[in-house]
Amino acid sequence: MRRAGSLLAAVATCVALFTQGSMAQTKEHPERKILSKVAPAYPDLARRMHIGGVVKVEVVVGANGAVKSTKVLGGNPVLIESANDAVRKYKFQAASADTTEVLQLTFETH
Repeated sequence: MRRAGSLLAAVATCVALFTQGSMAQTKEHPERKILSKVAPAYPDLARRMHIGGVVKVEVVVGANGAVKSTKVLGGNPVLIESANDAVRKYKFQAASADTTEVLQLTFETH
């Protein structure tokens, strides 16, 4: 009986977390204009294994247009570090306050 209660509690927690995440609005196109982009380096392992895909990164942009922080929302683990490193070097248009943007970086196999 205890196992069933623990399992039920764990499932309820997962459902609550999933529901919160899916309710959050994400912007596929940044509200603030990107002034300077840095192309992500294609990791050697990804190139050798023909791995491609999309990496989603949430970016907190300061009022001055500099990236304050990043958080990877999803993507192939082989590509994540490269995408995150590139986004940290982006420059955005200045604004009156910090904003949060969601960016997608696409890695294509050749």
